[in-house]
Amino acid sequence: MSDQRAVTSVDYERPYRPLAVAMANRVGRLLGKAGARGADLRVDGLLAAARAKTGLDDFGDGAFLGRLEILLDGAEREASLHPLGRYMARGNFVRILCSRLRMRDAFNRCPGILEQPMQDPVFVVGLQRTGTTILHRLLASDPSHRFLASWEAVNPAPLPVRGAKQWARKFLRAWVPEGGPDPRIRGAVMAAKAAAWLAPDFFAIHPVEAHAPEEDVLLFDYDFWSTVPESTMNVPTYSVWLEDRDHLPAYEYYRDVLKLLYWQRPVGRWVLKTPHHLEHLDALLKVFPGAKIIQTHRDPLRVVASFCSMISHARGIFSDEVDPVEVGRQWSRKQVRMVTRAMEVRDKARHDTFIDVAYKDLVADPIGQLRRVYAFIGVELTPYRERRMREFMAENPQHKYGRHKYGLEYFKLDRKDLENRFAAYRERFNIPSEQV
Repeated sequence: MSDQRAVTSVDYERPYRPLAVAMANRVGRLLGKAGARGADLRVDGLLAAARAKTGLDDFGDGAFLGRLEILLDGAEREASLHPLGRYMARGNFVRILCSRLRMRDAFNRCPGILEQPMQDPVFVVGLQRTGTTILHRLLASDPSHRFLASWEAVNPAPLPVRGAKQWARKFLRAWVPEGGPDPRIRGAVMAAKAAAWLAPDFFAIHPVEAHAPEEDVLLFDYDFWSTVPESTMNVPTYSVWLEDRDHLPAYEYYRDVLKLLYWQRPVGRWVLKTPHHLEHLDALLKVFPGAKIIQTHRDPLRVVASFCSMISHARGIFSDEVDPVEVGRQWSRKQVRMVTRAMEVRDKARHDTFIDVAYKDLVADPIGQLRRVYAFIGVELTPYRERRMREFMAENPQHKYGRHKYGLEYFKLDRKDLENRFAAYRERFNIPSEQV
């Protein structure tokens, strides 16, 4: 990141634009005024594009179509996508549908994928910006753990290689050139570079690196149960509608995707991370009853301000109309809901299912907190594992890609009101206040 962008902007209503993007949007708007249609966001068109791109036509259970319809309606009516944002959104939807087709094809050809055993996973959960990422990446630095790499998250199913004998060899090796890198990695590297170019402020807050561990909320995209769309687009109708659904089917599909990924690389025990799970711990524990869950905690006022800033930057990639006040209203409500639902589930869950890690303790003594976590999951923190973690910390200092500036005032959030809404959560976990 250049010196000029070493501190993230707080001018959310005027998102950063590379000149080429600004020019492309200007041309797109002129073409729109002349009667040209923008990128097609209709269900039939997206399905047809995915079929044409993959040569496959079995999407599996069609229940996802209802969720997709509601999401696309919100993208049309509420998201105010600029021309390039609309084009990028369409490309993302087609990618998701292509992956769904390829995953379904894998399950049809190799039903044993869904029958393979896996160890009970370890999940890192907690509100956004509470240390979930650093804790997860430290755990992922242990080679005995299986993490979700960014390149896998955006393409869970192998890509076919021209001329290869598909499915002829064990574990999909026929899909990858002999001795060559997985072609999915190249695409993820390019996508990471594009993200850093399009939105350097967002990259400073949450860097996207092809080989690094990524949030498994992305795996919920493939059945359209994910909160990712509401993080990158203003789609409040879809967001509220999704909250009222039973998410047990979402976690059953998610488990199947994990099995497909594990079948490709059957190494160790899954260590997964996303704040998304906080809202659905009941469904998670029905599907993974033996899971171990690490919940992180930080001053919720600081969390809300930081995450609303991240969301505002993310939405600015796709739209010129970012309303930080609306972002603050939407996500402060949702974050209160997340911790409230989590506390309700924890009241009924087994005591040995959860361990709590305070952000301040993680920052002050990361290895000490990792010793607690390893004892909790029943694994020894050996000198070798500790050395790998210390090496990771040395190579990845805080603010590596820039310093994140944020505050409640940019989102017109009332401090006293937020304190009241988070009071039960703060008291239960003895969370200290931070300056925000």
